[in-house]
Amino acid sequence: MLGGVSETPALTTRREQRTIDSWTRILDAAVECLVESGYQGASTVEIQARAGVSRGRLLHHFPSRDALLLAASHHLATGRVQSVATQSMAAITAGAATGKRVDQAVELMWTTYQQPYFWAATELWMAARHNDDLGVALRPAERELYVAIKVVVDQMFGPVFIARKRYPLVREQLLTSMRGVALTYSFDARDPKSDPHLAQWKELARALLQD
Repeated sequence: MLGGVSETPALTTRREQRTIDSWTRILDAAVECLVESGYQGASTVEIQARAGVSRGRLLHHFPSRDALLLAASHHLATGRVQSVATQSMAAITAGAATGKRVDQAVELMWTTYQQPYFWAATELWMAARHNDDLGVALRPAERELYVAIKVVVDQMFGPVFIARKRYPLVREQLLTSMRGVALTYSFDARDPKSDPHLAQWKELARALLQD
């Protein structure tokens, strides 16, 4: 019916899509600000300007700056984790229980620490040292994300290797060591592909995952 109830679903859908679009623009702008300017420089005024939304719309979605920055960081991280999961299926030799499979998994893991979401998260971690409320909000979100990351890492190594007794040790050591080394890139930019730790991680993983 023209002008009747049948038009309402379409109108609602368009309204919902506008809401989703503005929400996404806000989160993307917040991530850009976090990565480029750090926690202190990521003001709501700058985020609003980059997103091209009104002050009222920004506050409607995110009533506080910290809630916005936390949501932005995890919006980006969740998308990246899903992307890496897809890449791992295409880039890693399927099913091969060989040292090559281990090397490929380690290399792909390391690429994730050169991504914007890692630096956005780092800004929030550092800010949480002096912001108890941010720390309280950050902890459960980071724990949830860490579970998702471990699932993706398991996909990278494949069922043969994750069944090995020492695999949980290998996975945790790689994740923590890579995070620590990646932090040094904040003041010493270099080619991550030639980082000497990469060869060490591969050697360690191969040695510990032998039968």
